[in-house]
Amino acid sequence: AQAGQRFSLQQPQDKVSVAVGETLTLRCTTSGQAVPGPVRWLKGWGSENTTIYDQRGYSLPRVTRPVNGSNTDFTIHIRNVQPDDAGTYHCVKFIKRDTGEDEVFQHGNGTEVSVQETALVPGTVAAAVVLCFLLLLLGLLIALCMYRRKHRGGVGSSWPARTVAMGSFLPVPLRCCAGTPSTPSEVLDAESSHLPSQQSSKEENNIHYADLQPLPPAPRCGRSPGTAPPEYASLRVAAK
Repeated sequence: AQAGQRFSLQQPQDKVSVAVGETLTLRCTTSGQAVPGPVRWLKGWGSENTTIYDQRGYSLPRVTRPVNGSNTDFTIHIRNVQPDDAGTYHCVKFIKRDTGEDEVFQHGNGTEVSVQETALVPGTVAAAVVLCFLLLLLGLLIALCMYRRKHRGGVGSSWPARTVAMGSFLPVPLRCCAGTPSTPSEVLDAESSHLPSQQSSKEENNIHYADLQPLPPAPRCGRSPGTAPPEYASLRVAAK
């Protein structure tokens, strides 16, 4: 009786929240001289309780003690928590009567355990924020590209077909006049005009010269017909 009066059981946790798949820690310690009888962890209270851990050696497969063999620290771990593990857990000290039955001697106030289906850790939240930002940025870039393409297509559609713009000059249609092997073109480029006479006469029969000269530009308002810049090009192709 004196030993029982000096015995004390502490269960400090009132409420604990844990996510599915994590490890649940339930704390229970005792102090003073213990009386004969085991310490157990029970889920629920009354006639519908379930024994989770028994000091005499019984425990569920997922339940372990961080300090095995201790007579004062009865903290337990429940690995891989599932939704069915939600409930109220009691740390209970039993005393063995002369009849051989275990009777409740002291017990904690109980620890209410809630189980969350998903765990929102800081890393997951940060990754979700970054992903949303990247998707938003990608959408803005796509919208900008579509707008610029549409805008350029509208501006370019006003030009006539088959015109070539050179720098800041106005588009000038080009005319091609090709000579024949027997009648070479009248105008040669600078490179061919400086070739030796023998080489020129030798290659005269197997080279075609094409002179590209601009047509007279169409008169425009505010510009005289003769102010268009001249354009000249030549093409040289070996004859078969």
